[in-house]
Amino acid sequence: MLYFLKKRFFLLFVLFIQFGFSQEKIPSLQKKGNRIQLIVNGKPFIIRGGELGNSSATTMEIMEPIWSKLTDMNLNTVLTPIYWELIEKEEGKFDFSLVDDLIVRARNENLKLVFLWFGSWKNSMSSHAPEWVKLNQKKYPRIKDDKGKSHEILTPFSENNLTADLNAFQKLMKHIKDFDQKQQTVIMIQVENEIGMLPTARDYCSLANEAFQKEIPAELLKYLQQNKDKLVPEFLEIWKKNGFKTKGNWEEVFGKGIQTDEIFMAWYFSAFTNKVAKSGKNIYPLPMFVNAALNAPEKKPGEYPSAGPLPHLMDVWKAGGSSIDFLSPDFYNPNFKHWNDLFTRQGDPLFIPEHRFDTSAPFKGLYAIGHYEAIGFSPFSIESVTDAKKEPLGKIYELVQQLTPIIEANKGQGRIDGVLLDKENQSQIIQLGNYEFTFKHDYTLNWSDGAKEAVWPMTSAIIIEIAPDEFYISGSGIVVTFKLLKNKELNAGILKTDQGIFENGVWKTIRHFNGDQTHQGRHVRIAVDDYEIQKVKLYSYE
Repeated sequence: MLYFLKKRFFLLFVLFIQFGFSQEKIPSLQKKGNRIQLIVNGKPFIIRGGELGNSSATTMEIMEPIWSKLTDMNLNTVLTPIYWELIEKEEGKFDFSLVDDLIVRARNENLKLVFLWFGSWKNSMSSHAPEWVKLNQKKYPRIKDDKGKSHEILTPFSENNLTADLNAFQKLMKHIKDFDQKQQTVIMIQVENEIGMLPTARDYCSLANEAFQKEIPAELLKYLQQNKDKLVPEFLEIWKKNGFKTKGNWEEVFGKGIQTDEIFMAWYFSAFTNKVAKSGKNIYPLPMFVNAALNAPEKKPGEYPSAGPLPHLMDVWKAGGSSIDFLSPDFYNPNFKHWNDLFTRQGDPLFIPEHRFDTSAPFKGLYAIGHYEAIGFSPFSIESVTDAKKEPLGKIYELVQQLTPIIEANKGQGRIDGVLLDKENQSQIIQLGNYEFTFKHDYTLNWSDGAKEAVWPMTSAIIIEIAPDEFYISGSGIVVTFKLLKNKELNAGILKTDQGIFENGVWKTIRHFNGDQTHQGRHVRIAVDDYEIQKVKLYSYE
């Protein structure tokens, strides 16, 4: 009897070790202090990303000249669509050859992949649904506007629509697991793309109208009651205005109006997307997220993609989307800090999967990784550059690549911050450790070449405290001065400043400053168009 017990224990132990090992090998999210880290191949990972244009990954012939551009810009991750219409051209018949080609080539280039599932919705529309879905509107119904007109958007109220999308996504996730689990080339999945209702705030098809009159799902009301103290204020206000009701249909609980139409749609979009995500995670639990097309303040729901995973609706999306790890903003909006503040105000991680590839993008990326300790950043249409080796993005990404072990070691500990500067925002003060740091744009120095220019280039920096008086400052186009926080009768000075690089994770000093480069100890400076890491040691004196 003892022999059989020992044997059984041994087999269970082996299974536990194997299961634990395989789970450890899956990319995952983990808490580090008050932040979230992405773990890939057992190590913290910051996505230095770029998203391909929508049609670039449709054939490997188009992709062939793109790969070298990606590596020349020091990317470590490519965000690329996976198109439902291409992997399931005929119902139930799947072709993953394009998926496999992308994975193999990315491995060869030492790149990771984030797949964007262009399933039921891409930029609100159902443009990437297969022909057999589009041509059978009776089985796969579309939304209708308030005038009864159909649009090329699959309704989330149809079980047939859900089953078709979910089945394809399951097959995709099983294939990725079988083909890639060992190598971990694919590290995250975006489920659908910029979900939202157009041109009205909600769907008026018969299924939607029926759901609108029903009692609000118990799961949503339970979430609201359990998280009442944490709800975002604009959503809380709608619920409060109608008396915090916990029973009734949508208009009875939230009142009549366009805001209720949007909340209603947000729940059904999130519930649909969550079922797709959950079905995939049951097969291969990679981190999964959804992205949002940001709304302009003067626009009403339906004028922008209504009911998407936006900050004012994030509580609804969280209630309906328990298998979705986080919500992400897509940026074609200049209010970078404002939107990121909204997406992170409940303690959620920040990942920016899509940003207009303009001159500001590299500096916003560094700022996001510094100030918000973001999981990563990714400009859109990354392949559109002419000379990738000269791109500022590549130079910023090279700094991030060198600093990643330092960033991740200090993540979530209150030892990292970032600044973002231009002519309208010439200075920023941050407090770190025992010091107050004043970061100014390089052009605030009256002897700088560009000080009199009408437009100043955007600049940014990241600062990391590694010891009580020691910091790494890295970026471009900044000037930094210091003050002591506590004993203000003492002066803060520069004990030593070194410019350097990390080689195999080890700091190597290239130049020792403290002369003209620091204005004889008055400041730390990295000029516009320079991209540096400086190691700074401060001290105090009477």
